[in-house]
This record gives sequence, C-alpha cells and structure tokens, in this order.
Amino acid sequence: MSGAPSGSSNVEIESKYDVDDETPLPDWAALPGVTRVGSPEPRDLDARYLDTADADLARAGIAVRRRAGGPDAGWHVKGPVEGAGRSETQWPLEDATDSDTDPVVPEAIQHAVAAVATPPFTPLARVRNHRTAYALLDADGNEVAEFVDDRVRARDERRGVESAWREWEVELGPAAPTDDEGREAFFAAVDAAVFAAGGRPAASGSKLARALGH
Repeated sequence: MSGAPSGSSNVEIESKYDVDDETPLPDWAALPGVTRVGSPEPRDLDARYLDTADADLARAGIAVRRRAGGPDAGWHVKGPVEGAGRSETQWPLEDATDSDTDPVVPEAIQHAVAAVATPPFTPLARVRNHRTAYALLDADGNEVAEFVDDRVRARDERRGVESAWREWEVELGPAAPTDDEGREAFFAAVDAAVFAAGGRPAASGSKLARALGH
C-alpha cells in the first residue's frame, strides 16, 4: 500500500447543539464579524461508517465513512488533533453514484488507518441527513462560519437500532478569527444565540456516537 494516494486534509473547528423539531432558527445578528446570512442551501447526505469487528478505529478515536451528497462527498477519515477541532482527510468517491450495497474501503483509506486497524472492515452505522446550510458572511461577502440545520435518521447496523433527531452545527470558515481569544468570543456569541432560540449543548460529540447510543 506504499503507493496509495494521500487525501486532502483540514482541521474542523465547530460547535454542535441539540434542538427540538420545532425550534426556530437562531438570530445571528450579534455574531462578531457577521453582517448577513446567505440563502439556505438544501443537501441530502448519506454516510456509511465502517470499523473492524473489534472496533479498533473507534478505540483510537477515528471514524471512517463514505458519504454521498453535498459539496464534500467522498471517503473521509476523521480523527483527533492537539488543541481545538478534529482532523478530516478526504478522498473522492470511487464513482458518482450511491447504492445500498455495503461499501468496500479503498486501498488509500486502508493505508491511512493501517497503524491502528487492518481489514476486514464491516458496516458500523448509516447516517442519512437532510441538511440546510447557511453561510454566515462578513461585510465583504467572505464566509466567517457555516451554520447547518440537520434532520438526521440513523441506523446502528450491528444492533439494528434506528433513531432520529435534529441538531445544529456551526463550523468556522476561511474568514473566521484565527486567534484563540477571537474564536472564544465568536463561539460565546454563537452559544448565546442558540440558547436564546431554545437550543442546548449537544449530548453526543458526533452523529456516529449518537447513532451508536453513546
């Protein structure tokens, strides 16, 4: 696998919230640097997560998924990093269509996680999400952050348990503050807007964790 191609990587810095089905969207007027909210962009996402039978990836804090739909459709490897956020490395889909057959982890992804897990990889969970995304923009039209309103349906493939919920995420964009103080002030304002609308801190750290009952 030494010749396996590397993926494109980035660090996600985001905050997640649980909300009820009828909770109104937040008012973002008080967010530092945000002057307007972009038009809603609907996305239908379908993510298939895999792991070894002994959950080697999960024990290492790593998630492997194949996601169809949206601007970042592809294979993703997500894992911890020092400091804020989580790393995400992405590879393109092997084809442009999705199917109900169980995905096979490509060689490049096997290579990326070889230090902690080796095949066979089997289905862990399926997470389907009707997402509405909004760009939070500065005065020059640059994206300070992205806000997404997610209505999620999930299945724990190993226990056969299905669940559904609604959640919000706010992820920093290219025009976000780059210093710790600025980021803290921004997310404090996000918290205030979300809590005023009726949201609350997320009970689970990720959609996968919630799908698995964690």
